[in-house]
Amino acid sequence: MELSYIRASENVQRKADHIHVALNEDVEFHTRTTGLEKYSFIYEALPEISLEEVDTSTTLLGKRLSMPLIISSMTGGTPDTARYNRLFAEAAQHFGIAMGVGSQRVAFEMPMLEDTFRVRDIAPDILLFANLGAVQLNNGYGVEECIRAVDMIGADALILHLNPLQECVQTDGNTNFHNLSTKIADICDALDVPVIVKEVGHGISARTAKLLEDVGVDAIDVAGAGGTSWAKVESHRATDPRLISLGAVLGEWGLPTVDSLLAVRSVSPNRTVIASGGIRTGDDIAKCIALGADATGMALPLLKCASQSKDALFAKIDQLQEELTTIMLCTGSKNVASLRTGATLAKM
Repeated sequence: MELSYIRASENVQRKADHIHVALNEDVEFHTRTTGLEKYSFIYEALPEISLEEVDTSTTLLGKRLSMPLIISSMTGGTPDTARYNRLFAEAAQHFGIAMGVGSQRVAFEMPMLEDTFRVRDIAPDILLFANLGAVQLNNGYGVEECIRAVDMIGADALILHLNPLQECVQTDGNTNFHNLSTKIADICDALDVPVIVKEVGHGISARTAKLLEDVGVDAIDVAGAGGTSWAKVESHRATDPRLISLGAVLGEWGLPTVDSLLAVRSVSPNRTVIASGGIRTGDDIAKCIALGADATGMALPLLKCASQSKDALFAKIDQLQEELTTIMLCTGSKNVASLRTGATLAKM
């Protein structure tokens, strides 16, 4: 069997493992939180608006969303993960929100898996993000592969994800992040669609944000600590005792979502900033917007709902919108712009 096929098969198995581990193991942060619990909105008993006037819609990268929510990049690459992608796409189309697919590298190695990422037939109108690991730019990938990832699914933008900690714990992980910023700059210069750079759940610092600002990325997704720890996910997958131990020791490592959001926003005041990492409720969404995010992303809670049923997934998103709408009423925020600039968020 050719080595390339063996590696591709291993990547397929890894995709399946990630979903299984995320759904069945304890992979969330415990001692490190998002930091959102340290903030509370000032409740306004006389908001001077009605619930019917509240407008949760916003514009992200040129497309209108019914609320500032992205179904964050999770999966694709196996028949079962294709089912999840289609469920997420159906929900995104129904609610008018955005969605990203998981890393498409496996589809480059095994083209028969491209359809596991394609969702435009059921979600023609959504803001859709393609996705590749930025580290692959040091492993033979370049502008051509990034364009192909976008074209493969008819995406509106490309996510390049950063995940050095995950790769260090991952069996046979790619750990060469040398001079990646210059290669990200090449992608930003060449692509006709926006380029988003995101972490996978351990946060982006002010230093990293400055590098990304300088190379011209269109948006930064902080993906901070406080939600799913990908060091823990890889630790659960590992069979090498050293990697198991490494993931256990560093499983709570990273920048909390709030700290990362504030750091990135301070460096990039005019850049699109997305807050993800431990977002669980409409209250979390509202707080992130008030702290400077343009939108938020959510992954594991929606994956768990999708694993139950389509109805459970739709009910969760509907609940998030109801929570957000209620908070906006009770802070006197008629729209997302006023939530960002007018609502009072106190540090507890």
